[in-house]
Amino acid sequence: MAKVMGFPGQVKMGPLTVSPMGFGTWAWGNQLLWGYQPSMDSQLQQVFNLAVENGINLFDTADSYGTGRLNGQSEKLLGKFIREFQGEKRIRDEIVIATKFAAYPWRLTSGQFVQACRASRDRMQIEQIGIGQLHWSTANYAPPQELALWNGLVAMYEKGLVKAVGVSNYGPKQLVKIHDYLKARGVPLCSAQVQFSLLSMGEDQMEIKNICDSLDIRLISYSPLGLGMLTGKYTPSRLPQGPRGLLFKQILPGLKPLLVSLREIAEKRCKTIPQVAINWCICKGTIPIPGVKTVKQAEENLGALGWRLSSSELLQLDYAAQESPQRMIQNIFQTK
Repeated sequence: MAKVMGFPGQVKMGPLTVSPMGFGTWAWGNQLLWGYQPSMDSQLQQVFNLAVENGINLFDTADSYGTGRLNGQSEKLLGKFIREFQGEKRIRDEIVIATKFAAYPWRLTSGQFVQACRASRDRMQIEQIGIGQLHWSTANYAPPQELALWNGLVAMYEKGLVKAVGVSNYGPKQLVKIHDYLKARGVPLCSAQVQFSLLSMGEDQMEIKNICDSLDIRLISYSPLGLGMLTGKYTPSRLPQGPRGLLFKQILPGLKPLLVSLREIAEKRCKTIPQVAINWCICKGTIPIPGVKTVKQAEENLGALGWRLSSSELLQLDYAAQESPQRMIQNIFQTK
């Protein structure tokens, strides 16, 4: 694949300038769902280098990513890969790490969120985190804890630990509330990360998108390929192993209209189904962060950049998504 040095087609996200697509690193350390093994690290480093050499400068992670004793492994690997990147210093300096802080039940004060932020920064061995994000809201089950989360974001921003702040899994009402609270404290909310794809475009998700547009918040769409259901690689008789297989078994049979349309457009455009599904997210004005584990996946995802679906193709996909009777289940942590 040709190397495109620099970051073409960048978009603004608060005070930051990022690539129109980022890469998600949930799988980097997660054994349970994604089968991570330390032997994969050299390939993950190749994935990182390939991404950066081809213009990707946004990487999403979380302090909870990693299974058991591997908690924080994703952050550690990202930090290591940045330090060992052999390319231009200018390009390395423009990398934006967006990490998320878990609302664990024992994190009850803003100071504990500042500590969490410092711990993430230490794991990555970087001077300043690009975007510090709340991983989820506690409004559904522990409302008193919510204010500690918000004050934690304010404190980490004021202390200069992060360049910008964002949220994840916030529904429309909570998103407006935290935006207004942070604004009153002089802290701009730069991003809101939610599950957003052709499989996940219900009323709440579209309302979140409209709120983001009106308040100048950039929507980061995670699971743009529906955990792999929108890759065209699986069928009701060929399912992935583990917990994903159970979910796919319920949803895949109802996705035929959508997968047929994706395949039709992919063939016409000489693209792949995942590239079309990711490009749909970009055309909707979001920044998708597909997960990557292998060089092959990274190369395929990079093929979603540098072109745009036409308005008629977007309409065809929107209609096919509405005609497909099944939807992706929403994250249980997403609030109203």
